[in-house]
Amino acid sequence: MSSIVEVPRLPERPGGDPYRTYLDALDSAESRRSMRGCLDRIARLLTGDDNTDGSGQPWHLLRYEHTTRIRVILSEQGWSPAYVNKHLVALRRVLKEAWRLGLMSAEDYQRAADLATVDNVRLPHGQHVPAEILGAALAACDADEGPAGRRDAALLAVLYSTGARRAEIAGLALGDYDSMARSFTVTGKRNKQRLVYLTSQAVARVEAWLAARGRVPGALFGAINKAGRLRVRDGAVAAMTGQAIADILTRRLAQAEAPTRSPHDFRRTFIGELLDAGVDLATAQGLVGHASPATTARYDRRPERARRAAVDRLSLPEAKPLR
Repeated sequence: MSSIVEVPRLPERPGGDPYRTYLDALDSAESRRSMRGCLDRIARLLTGDDNTDGSGQPWHLLRYEHTTRIRVILSEQGWSPAYVNKHLVALRRVLKEAWRLGLMSAEDYQRAADLATVDNVRLPHGQHVPAEILGAALAACDADEGPAGRRDAALLAVLYSTGARRAEIAGLALGDYDSMARSFTVTGKRNKQRLVYLTSQAVARVEAWLAARGRVPGALFGAINKAGRLRVRDGAVAAMTGQAIADILTRRLAQAEAPTRSPHDFRRTFIGELLDAGVDLATAQGLVGHASPATTARYDRRPERARRAAVDRLSLPEAKPLR
């Protein structure tokens, strides 16, 4: 694989590494993992080396002609526009850190980062989660008499009834739960907090888990070892990762012999059900933590149903030869 842009590599970078500075500035481990992947893929395009990563790369030497070429190459990978734009966000941010570290001038930074986003005209990917699929997964959890069964049932209930992101649920602490208000205080992207609420059935699942978990401080949904005990570090329950939550969902659905669904499918379903029930867009946006109402609106299934109803007014003529 050959390099797509000719950028010399410098042996030293006295001002620091923009790659590491940017990743250190991110709020969550999930964000760091995700954006590290984006920058590493871009670094492989820059160097032509499939085994490299973004650490130590001369990000500060990128100019507008380089970044526009990178945008073209990313767009040609067959990825969704949203996925390409995520890489462009990472690229702009690492350039900004290079400027902040004094490695490039403000003018060079502004020009290199002046990249148009890729138009996103696709529908949100993913699938609806029918009630029967969730019910089957909960039954699989209930068949597990150990603490993991109660934990996983509570996890699924929270996913379904709050629409929270998997990383947000992984980050919940015991103190974030208010049983009287039936709510969680969720910390989302850019460290913004919001309240999400549980159905009464979900509260029952959470309370059943807490009865098994106990009141040890730390993560609400902690990791469980093979002996069926919570992993505790420094007197606090150790947190799981967002990926661990996705793995639990996959495993429980497989046990239920149900079709595969992702944690984001639960979020997609939650938003769609809210809008179908007549909840206004601003309220739905606030509940799921979207920065823009336009993002929430993309999950609205009502226009699709209206269009289908319009087509249903038509009828196909009877097959009949002309005389």
